[in-house]
This record gives sequence, structure tokens and C-alpha cells, in this order.
Amino acid sequence: MPIAGWGFAPALAAGNTVVLKPAELTPLTAVRIGELALEAGLPEDVLTVVPGKGSVVGERFVTHPLVRKVCFTGSTEVGKRIMAGCAEQVKRVTLELGGKSSNIVFADADLEAAAAAAPYAVFDNAGQDCCARSRLLVERSAYDRFLSLLEPAVTSMRVLDPADEASEMGPLISSGQRDHVTGFLGEAQTLFAGSAPGGAGYWVPPTVVSVADPGERIWREEVFGPVVAVMPFDDEAHAVELANDSEYGLSGSIFTNDLGKGLRVARGVEAGNLSVNSNSSVRYWTPFGGYKQSGLGRELGPDAPYAFTEEKNVFIAH
Repeated sequence: MPIAGWGFAPALAAGNTVVLKPAELTPLTAVRIGELALEAGLPEDVLTVVPGKGSVVGERFVTHPLVRKVCFTGSTEVGKRIMAGCAEQVKRVTLELGGKSSNIVFADADLEAAAAAAPYAVFDNAGQDCCARSRLLVERSAYDRFLSLLEPAVTSMRVLDPADEASEMGPLISSGQRDHVTGFLGEAQTLFAGSAPGGAGYWVPPTVVSVADPGERIWREEVFGPVVAVMPFDDEAHAVELANDSEYGLSGSIFTNDLGKGLRVARGVEAGNLSVNSNSSVRYWTPFGGYKQSGLGRELGPDAPYAFTEEKNVFIAH
């Protein structure tokens, strides 16, 4: 719902009409938004919600000449196809795509605070978050100590039915996504994992795996599930090198008590949204978007409505 909102709200504010297609598995919030828009007084057909398959409804957005801009949030694979289709009409496009973000923990950080925060940086929404810090880089001299702090933080996570207010993590969205995630786990060395309920629901426990080779699939590809891969690094330059060794560049975190180091690493890491000593990614009043194959363009922030306008230059002789 909020991701849809940060796409259509500035477009409406700039005076456009909008057609919104929610993901096939999550249409209900978007349909309700359409109903509320009418109740709030938005003229009919200014915001239209059309659920359906991306290959049908979404494809029509790309091919229809009256659609002058497409905003897409989803996988890099689909985003590439949308971008190629928009090129046929030189149609503008904003893409918010995949991520494989790094959480970089230096030995001089508050290790207890960093370990306590790390699970929520990747297991929020059961890892189904493009900003998930699914690569955990820890300075070698603090590696063992950090893992000893991380384990209880992971194993104590309350993985419950989301209707339970005590729940900190719920199930995955579908059986297909569960199978996708467990396929990665079958290839990796698990260090430790939390618990998950049995019975109905596409459950995968929060899991920490060890990676020695940055070429491993679980280190390079977006899992989009409750899995974090951990690797040690030697120094500041090595941390930046490992963080940037990815086709993605959406978000990331840096934990250190040296603010100068935090700023240097933030400059060096190729990502659109970075936080020092926290795991923040999105604030509605600041720009949001990715580097490399994590996306194209920026959303949110004070300039967001201008992304849905065209400049025109008119000369008048008098």
C-alpha cells in the first residue's frame, strides 16, 4: 500500500490521471484505496485500479500510447522488459527493482546494538523487501564476537501468525516463493536459524548462512526471503569492495563509532539509500531509488511531483 502510494500520490498531485495495477497476489489494499479515493471526492476515473496479470494488464500500460509514464516496483528481470518496451514509444519510466544490500559492521561499532538491529534489517516482512540487508559484512577481528551476539537475536525472533500482535515475522506470500527461498538454503552452509510454526502458511525460519566465496549464488542473487549471508572483511577498503561487488545498489547500513569512517564508506558504497548506525531506507520527505540494476530514477522527496510533469518553453512576440 505505501509503495503504491508513493507512486500515484505525486502523480495525482501534479495533475495527472493514474491507472494502478497491484501485484497479482496482493490486490485488496489497492482496490480499497480506489474506493477510498472516490469517497474522499476524487473524480471518477482519475484513479483507476485494474487488478490482473502483469503479462496482460502491465503489458498494456507499456504498449498503450496514452500512457506517457510507467512506474514499476518489482523484479529486475521484469523491469528490464518494461524498460525495453517503453523504448518503442520513448516513454518515460521509473523503476524500483531488486536489491542485495549490505550491512557493514566494523569492529569499533557498538556490536550489541548492531547485532540486535541486524535481524530486523533483513527479516522484516519475512525478507520480502527490496531494501533487505541480506549481505552481512563483519570486520574479521569482531566476526566471532558479533556472531555470538547475533545468534540469540535471531533465534529469539517471534515468528507467528501476523494477526498475533506479538509477531515479529510472518510467512512468505506463496508456495512458489517458499520453494524459491528453500532452494537457496539447500546450497548454503547454515550457521543458525530461528523457529517457524508448522501447519498452514508458507513458513521459512529466519536463517543465517556463512559464505566464503563472493561468487556463491546466495551471496549474489536476491533471495527475497528471511535469509542473511555473512562474510568477514579485513579493512575499510575491503568492505567497500565487497559491498560494491554486486549488480545491485539499492540500500545498505554501516555500523561504526567513527563518523568519519561512516561517511567515507557511505561515499564509497554504490547504493542510493544508506544509513549509519541504523537500518533506515525510506523517508517520504527524502528521495529514494537505486544504483545500477536496482532501478532508474528517484521517487519520494520534495521533488517527486516534478517527475510527473513536462517542461514547456513558450516564446511570445508582442
